[in-house]
Amino acid sequence: MPDTLSIAFIGCGAIARYHLDGIHDFGDRIRVAAAVDPDLDKARVIAAETGAAVYPSLDAALKANCFDAVDIMVPHDIHEELAMQALKANKHVVLEKPIATSLDAAERIIDVARKAGTVFMVAENAQYWPEIVCAKKLIDTGAIGEVITARATFFYEYEPKWFDQRTPWRMRRSATGGGIAIDGGSHWIRPLRMWMGEIDSVVGITGRPMESMEGESLAHAIFRFQNGKFATFHALNIVSPLFAGERWRVTGTKGELVIGGDWIGGELKIFDAKHREGRSISEPGGYTKSFGLELDDFADAVLKGTPLAASPEFSLGELRTALSIYRSAESGRWEKVWD
Repeated sequence: MPDTLSIAFIGCGAIARYHLDGIHDFGDRIRVAAAVDPDLDKARVIAAETGAAVYPSLDAALKANCFDAVDIMVPHDIHEELAMQALKANKHVVLEKPIATSLDAAERIIDVARKAGTVFMVAENAQYWPEIVCAKKLIDTGAIGEVITARATFFYEYEPKWFDQRTPWRMRRSATGGGIAIDGGSHWIRPLRMWMGEIDSVVGITGRPMESMEGESLAHAIFRFQNGKFATFHALNIVSPLFAGERWRVTGTKGELVIGGDWIGGELKIFDAKHREGRSISEPGGYTKSFGLELDDFADAVLKGTPLAASPEFSLGELRTALSIYRSAESGRWEKVWD
């Protein structure tokens, strides 16, 4: 059985830096064999660091056949095309969230992945975010008693590095499938699902305070879970200074867990009868550490056959939740997530 996974980076933009740093965190288990981007200068940056071959397209890279897996990090509207192409070429695929811009496209990808028999993973790094994982362990062991409710706050100031293209794709609704909820907001939805169970239905509103973004840059919603509990979700992207405060709060019958700090990471604290002023559980900075754990899980699935922490079917949840928020904003009613 091989002990190294050769992979092609498909898309060498801003998120590729986080993926590459994550690979470095876990030594030599993953080797970047190809860097693919129509902007060859971006591909050459990855190649200079990894020794990867440079290609302008996935088609050209597949013809060279120098890798076993692909890491797809491109605008959402071309996820389906590239994932399908790689899966049909019998490559293992890790695909940045969301799976696609529509539920139909997402289900088509999952269906082809099942038939291919190769590993298919949706890269939702919140599943591996150390503060999130630590909070789940505390909840599961009863540290704050029975969970009553939670809230997630994803407020972040406009950062040019995520919009560095001449015509930023994140500004185009046709490319993203929506706006903040379907994109970065998914990192805040996944922890709520990890901590509280599956979401049954949502009611929400959206807005566009950042007028240059075609999709919503503001989303507020209430999530009703299948167990009857509720949580709130607040998301905002705006060109304005913002307070780096509370990001998540989980309230139980014996106390609370709070993760604060900027959107990259935050300190996890527990508040209970013994620690009314709060006791620090972990230091900030977990977001950047989650990518190595995520890709290590993918490598284990390919090299050892171990189950992924989250299946592609489970990973539909963030897309379904975002789309339900959009439907609710139009209908003004509660909308089901899984029906």
